[in-house]
Amino acid sequence: MSTPQTPLSLPVRLADGSRLELGTATASYQVEGAIAEDGRGPSIWDTFTARPGAVRDGSSGEVACDSYHRYLEDADLVAGLGVDWYRFSIAWPRVVPAGTGAVEQRGLDYYDRLVDALLERGLKPTATLYHWDLPQPLEDAGGWLVRETAEAFADYAEVVAGRLGDRVGTWATLNEPWCAGYLGYAAGVHAPGRSEGGAAHRAAHHLMLGHALAAERVRANGPADVGIVLNLAPIWPETTGTPEADAVTDGVDALRNRVWLDPLVDGAYDEGLLAVAPELGDPELVREGDLAAILGSADWIGINYYTPVRPTPATGAANEGGHPEGGAYPGVPPFDLVVREPVTDIGWEIDASGLEELLVTTAERTGLPVLVMENGAAMADTAVTDGRVDDQDRIGYLRDHLAATVAARASGADVRAYVVWTLLDNFEWAEGYTKTFGLVHIDSRDQTRTPKASYHWVAEQAAALRA
Repeated sequence: MSTPQTPLSLPVRLADGSRLELGTATASYQVEGAIAEDGRGPSIWDTFTARPGAVRDGSSGEVACDSYHRYLEDADLVAGLGVDWYRFSIAWPRVVPAGTGAVEQRGLDYYDRLVDALLERGLKPTATLYHWDLPQPLEDAGGWLVRETAEAFADYAEVVAGRLGDRVGTWATLNEPWCAGYLGYAAGVHAPGRSEGGAAHRAAHHLMLGHALAAERVRANGPADVGIVLNLAPIWPETTGTPEADAVTDGVDALRNRVWLDPLVDGAYDEGLLAVAPELGDPELVREGDLAAILGSADWIGINYYTPVRPTPATGAANEGGHPEGGAYPGVPPFDLVVREPVTDIGWEIDASGLEELLVTTAERTGLPVLVMENGAAMADTAVTDGRVDDQDRIGYLRDHLAATVAARASGADVRAYVVWTLLDNFEWAEGYTKTFGLVHIDSRDQTRTPKASYHWVAEQAAALRA
């Protein structure tokens, strides 16, 4: 058995008296199941998972963690952690099954019940409007490659905020638009599974426009803190000092980080970004007023961090698959990604210093509060032994990254929260159920929930921060 991790010594208060808040998170398609109940329409992930070979183990979110029926049990698990936040996402096709038009009240009723359950347990419900489950009819009409999807997203946001805005004060519009845009429309490894190269830049702009339009609608329904959650990454080039290496480094940074931050902070797409994404210079795509609407549209920036990105020019023939995300960086010269040990079970390099760097630089770049909205590790902890899952490796990962968050905060970055991904072992997108990130083990045979050692460790940290 692994050596138990020592407790993390946390500074409980900063000079202004504030403390770091803790939470945990899930996403609708990954945990809810019940994909054909109470009027829910099909999503792009329902369609994608039905495609042979799209998901590693051929699975789907049809049942997932059955949280649609077990939400009270899951709310109890969150409360048992003693954390402040529960971040969940709302399934667009559960609320507006066709993406536009008729609203399904039974879907809104479910989220009503969930929010009330969280509040009854003293938790802060934090809602994400889009965690990738686009209604399939919208994808059939062009998906995020067309402007109408951004407009439909705003209408959907208004419906949800109108129902839940009296009890939900913190909203995220989008989760990781890089994955939705570039993994979905360029690399084709996420839903909707399209490999259309530079067309993905159109998706990126429409996602950002959708964010801005939705944020405006949410705020119109009452006081709300509205942000966007980005999987920004520290770009640590493995090769430097050559034109080829510089072009790769700048291109990767442009499509991973600046395509989102530049319009939010500067109201513009910079020259380096336009060099790899010339579509963003098209006035038919980026219309007058779009960038002005996006500028200043976030009250905070959420950061999802798992691993640094170490690009280096490709050494072989020009390729579309020289790095794990395949063609997810259209317009960037061919490159490889270097991954150093140690790594998690999903093959992602472990380096907590990347989180500290990212928090500090993002706070400086944006002048906004930053929140760690996802951080966690896939570890090979599938067995329950004597009623326990002893995931000391996950505890070590969380300990180091929580310490990095505290260090960034102590150095002056306005870091408000640290949210662990994820509460439950769940459907991990293209990996299916082969990778486990949860604080709680799920037995797929009967949905039994078993809190892991990491669950109890997080509870200890939450208690220390509340002391």
